Amino acid sequence: MLAAQRIRSSSAFSSTIRFLQLWNRGVFVHGHALSSSTAGSPDKSLLDLKEVETILNKVKADDVKVIPVRKDCDWADYMVFATGRSTWHVKNIAQALIYQIKQKQKGARQLVLPSVEGQEEGKWIVIDSGKVVVHALDENARSYYNLESLWSTETPPDDSAQDLDRALVKIRPKNNSKKKPTQKTP
Repeated sequence: MLAAQRIRSSSAFSSTIRFLQLWNRGVFVHGHALSSSTAGSPDKSLLDLKEVETILNKVKADDVKVIPVRKDCDWADYMVFATGRSTWHVKNIAQALIYQIKQKQKGARQLVLPSVEGQEEGKWIVIDSGKVVVHALDENARSYYNLESLWSTETPPDDSAQDLDRALVKIRPKNNSKKKPTQKTP
């Protein structure tokens, strides 16, 4: 029994060492080991931007917007926002991207899938394919969350100074008393 326990602990230790060696070499993306076909690539992305744009064009995603975020975050180079006309269309956008990733890795020993969130409800689905993160939203969710404004480098016109000036203007209330103001005589 003690020998079996020793073997288990040594194999767990060696697998931990192997994991750390792979991690240090940058062979992991989002907690998954990359297949041999993508492990050597410098960008460690399951789909590149051109492939994402092609897929979104094929599935007729509306209002596609690409925002470079390389300066703002270290885990992605581009945020892509696409609108689906219904929950079915939003789910179809996500499925098309996942299908292309699987086709790209055909024949690989180990299949690496992107991180996908929100697929159950279908109002807002996020597909993280490495350096390109795709947000597929229905029209209501896109207008409600307005994610582009969070990542966009375009600065909206600065109306805050005017709003502040208007907010600080003292408005004198109207005198509604029945009593007439008296005039002071000099």
